[in-house]
Amino acid sequence: MGHYALIGRSLIHSYSKQLFDSQHFADADYRLCSMPSLEGLREWVRSEDISGFNVTNPYKQAVMPLLDELNPDARAIGAVNCVCVRDGRLVGHNTDAPAFRDTIHAVRQSDNHAIGQAFILGTGGAARAVAYALGQLGVPCAFVSRHPELHPGAIGYDQLSTLNSQLSILIVNATPVGTYPDVDRSPLNISDLRLPTSDFYVYDLVYNPSPTLLMRQAVAAGATVCDGMAMLRRQAELSWQLWGLK
Repeated sequence: MGHYALIGRSLIHSYSKQLFDSQHFADADYRLCSMPSLEGLREWVRSEDISGFNVTNPYKQAVMPLLDELNPDARAIGAVNCVCVRDGRLVGHNTDAPAFRDTIHAVRQSDNHAIGQAFILGTGGAARAVAYALGQLGVPCAFVSRHPELHPGAIGYDQLSTLNSQLSILIVNATPVGTYPDVDRSPLNISDLRLPTSDFYVYDLVYNPSPTLLMRQAVAAGATVCDGMAMLRRQAELSWQLWGLK
C-alpha cells in the first residue's frame, strides 16, 4: 500500500483528505499530519513508509533545504507543496503555480478580460507560486506585505489603500487570514481602496469557509470573486499524477 500525507502546522481547515478519499485509489491512503516543526522529517518518511506528501503553511519554503532534489519550477518559485519519494530520495515540486494558472479564468471569466495589474497579499510559498504563474501569463504583479522593508519590491498595505488605477485590478489573497476557524478576519478592508470603475477581481486562495469575509466585502464593492477550491482540486490532481496514481 502507498501511504501519502499532508504536512503542516495546523490542518483543521483542510479538505485534502476528503479529496483524496473521493478518488478511491486502490492500495493507497492519505493522512493529515500536523507537525510543530520539520525536525525529524526524513525519519518520519522512513518510519511511516511515506510514498509522497503535500506541504502546506508554514512549511512550503522551510522544507526545501531538507530535500534531495528540486524540480526546476519549484526551485525558481522558491517553494514546494508536493514531494515525491523515489528510492529514498525526496524530490520537491510545486503544483500550486500551475493550479493557479489553470483556474485564474474562474475569476476573470474569460480570456477577453485582461488583467492590467495584480496585487498579491502575502509573501510566503503560496504567494510566490501565484507570482510565478502570473509572470507566465504576462500579468504585472506586486507583493503586498505588513513588513515591505523585509521583502524587496513589495509594497505596504497603506500603499495599496492609495491605489488609484483605471486598469483592471486583480487582488489575490495568498495569506491564511480568514481561514477556518478565524472566519471573521480579513487581510484587507476593501472599502479602504480606491477601486477602478470596472474589471475588479478578487481571488481568495482560502477555500474554508467560502465565501470568506474578504470575498463578501469584494462582492459588495462590485468585484468578481472566487475562492480557492478549484485551485485546491487542481493542485491535488497534479500531485496525484506526480505520485503515479493517475
